[in-house]
Amino acid sequence: MNLDSRTKRTTHRVLPIGQVIKAGADPAHAPLIFEVSWEVCWQAGGIYTVLRSKAPAAVSQWGNAYWLIGPYRQAAAKIEFEAHPPHGVMAEAVEELRSRGVELHCGRWLITGRPWVVLVDIASVTRHLAEMKYFLWKDLGIETPAGDRETDEIVAFGYTTADLLAAVRDRIGQRPMLAQFHEWQAAVALSLLKHRRVGFPTLFTTHATLVGRSLSAAGVDLYGRLARVDAEAVARKHGIGHRFEIERAAARTCDVFTTVSEITAQEAEQFFGRRPDALLPNGLNVRRFAAPHEFQNLHQQGKEQIHEFVTGHFFPSYTFDLDRTLYVFTAGRYEYRNKGFDVFIEALHELNRRLKSEPNGVTVVAFIIAPTRRHGPNVETLKRQAMLNELRSTCESIQEEMGRRLFRTVSTGRLPSTKDLMDEYTRMQLTRMMHAWSQGSQPTVVTHDLVDDARDPVLSHLRRRGLLNGPDDPVKVVFHPEFITSTSPILGLEYDHFVRGCNLGVFPSYYEPWGYTPMECIVRGLPAITSDLSGFGAYLMDHFPDHDAEGLYVARRRRVSFEATVYQVAGWLHALTCMPLRKRIELRNRVERHGQAFDWSNMTRYYRAAQRMAFEKYYADRDILPRETPQAPPDAYKSAAAKHGARRSKSSADRERRSSN
Repeated sequence: MNLDSRTKRTTHRVLPIGQVIKAGADPAHAPLIFEVSWEVCWQAGGIYTVLRSKAPAAVSQWGNAYWLIGPYRQAAAKIEFEAHPPHGVMAEAVEELRSRGVELHCGRWLITGRPWVVLVDIASVTRHLAEMKYFLWKDLGIETPAGDRETDEIVAFGYTTADLLAAVRDRIGQRPMLAQFHEWQAAVALSLLKHRRVGFPTLFTTHATLVGRSLSAAGVDLYGRLARVDAEAVARKHGIGHRFEIERAAARTCDVFTTVSEITAQEAEQFFGRRPDALLPNGLNVRRFAAPHEFQNLHQQGKEQIHEFVTGHFFPSYTFDLDRTLYVFTAGRYEYRNKGFDVFIEALHELNRRLKSEPNGVTVVAFIIAPTRRHGPNVETLKRQAMLNELRSTCESIQEEMGRRLFRTVSTGRLPSTKDLMDEYTRMQLTRMMHAWSQGSQPTVVTHDLVDDARDPVLSHLRRRGLLNGPDDPVKVVFHPEFITSTSPILGLEYDHFVRGCNLGVFPSYYEPWGYTPMECIVRGLPAITSDLSGFGAYLMDHFPDHDAEGLYVARRRRVSFEATVYQVAGWLHALTCMPLRKRIELRNRVERHGQAFDWSNMTRYYRAAQRMAFEKYYADRDILPRETPQAPPDAYKSAAAKHGARRSKSSADRERRSSN
């Protein structure tokens, strides 16, 4: 790697005034669009979902001019990546870096849309790491400590990406290009390019601020004291000062600064000293989830599979009516407070109290799906599922023999009795199975043996509230401390089928810059609870005036007490238990109808607006990305732009008032 390239200056040339290059023009002149992320072809967090789901819409717009850049991870690449030789200027730029000893993998990401990707083998450049870190300090004033392996890899990735994009810029002549960098892990390259004055527009997108996430995880009232937070001091205290500096440098030097929600925009303005220029709400590839005219059937099929687990887990101890059982769940990273697990458990406690005082015959089984440190499935859970499988196998063999006996009896012209259908051995076999099936012990709350069972926050909270699956508790809890897969020996079904089989998703997050889990529920036709402290919840409040009535519930957490939020969530849960089947079906229908609103075919308009803003800063005389004809919003939606502007003005006024006080 040639580190002297840090001093290179590139001057971009422009076409004569009035000449137009548009996105759909000659491929040799169409803009080159790059997205840089630590999660390209590697599922490490929520940005992976953003990029993966958005890819079909991006490829549809930009075609082969759209490229993603990420790190090479061999295990992930074996599944998600297919090697192909690059084309055009990309081939030349890649070859230049390879001549310097940089190992790059070019090809297609094996997802819908099959976008082009370049994956950087970080190991091939780590021999230059000490030099990179020195010049990062010398040129940008960012000092990185020894021993932080992740940051070291990110620095190496940043220098290589900057060199690659600079090599592309040197070769494109008058052709426009643009690069968008996601999160602090991709930020080093952006700051380096600006320092070298490589001439093309850049966007930086923060999906969650490092300081905001750290404070929220520590239990600090982030939103109540946001205006008083000293971001640098907090970052140093939490040992992420160097990472914060990388993040802040990109936010301040990029041409267009973006984030995913108004909530995160407020954090960014306070922590970085720059208000985001645009908001980029996330979307989904709804076609992947859509099942027109089938989603109700899929709900029933998924529910039957959950019924089987519940039968095995609870029925050896006691039984309840599965036809009057509702399934609710929460899922996500194990961030007890940030993800709202504390609110969920408190709401379950309140629901249990209400259903005990005024029984309506409904049982609620609540699942908590959050991976944490565990040894493996506990013996009791596995034993119960094994017994269920044995019981099913025995009954299926008896059923076959009973069928033959039934046929022989009816063929003689008489209705069968029990003795005709089962002989003495069969009755004894069933009796033994039933005795073995009846355990008597209380069903476990957690399905696995945890590494620190005694101090686990979720288990401790459940114990404190007495949610321990007693026979007289209408609310049962199953804590599954790993993600759901079809190969699991416990639940044994795909996450998609599990979600479709439930009746409600509950995600009352405290810190959630966007929040994909409730959106994924909605596009599957499942009612969901989010919160007004999540980006997605704020988006619902902006665009769906009757969101709560439509099954798109937004729990109020901003400027309200914890108890008030709990009672609101408990109220929605209780209302669901009182809802007749026909009303629940109607609710799912209403929710499913809103799914298309979150498809990337609609949501990419925010990205196009931000890209247009960046292009106009560099190519003011060229209509590279023409403005779209404004469309009137559907009657059911509010004007997001108007509300965003009003909130922004109010936010500024609040800050001025605080300053004067």
